[in-house]
Amino acid sequence: MVVQPYVFFNGRCEEALDYYCAKLGAQVTFKMRYKEAPPDPQNQPRPGLEEKIMHANVRMGSTDWMASDGHCDPAATMNGFSLSLTADDDASAKQFFNALADGGQVTLPFQPTFWSKGFGMVVDRFGLMWMVTVPDS
Repeated sequence: MVVQPYVFFNGRCEEALDYYCAKLGAQVTFKMRYKEAPPDPQNQPRPGLEEKIMHANVRMGSTDWMASDGHCDPAATMNGFSLSLTADDDASAKQFFNALADGGQVTLPFQPTFWSKGFGMVVDRFGLMWMVTVPDS
């Protein structure tokens, strides 16, 4: 069994993926826009979604996750979950944390804790909550 996060960016998927690729080393391994999907008369996308991302596969380190623009619903919010990014070393963890904090909101500054040499929490510019940690080894 495999469980993977599937993140909906409410119309900002392309921007988010470009940012994660540039700042976190993510790789988009597959991307399909709504206009590229086979026609389905029973489930046609809303006009204006043609260039939006219907589905993308993303690789970050050894983790694969999925992303989409979703239905671009202005009332949509992201809450109830967080992505946890475990860095290989303190310098990388601080770099990742600072990249995610740029344009976002720090909810817990990156700092040593009783369980880690460094841990911080941030909601990035796309509304996605991240927990960045470096192992205490």
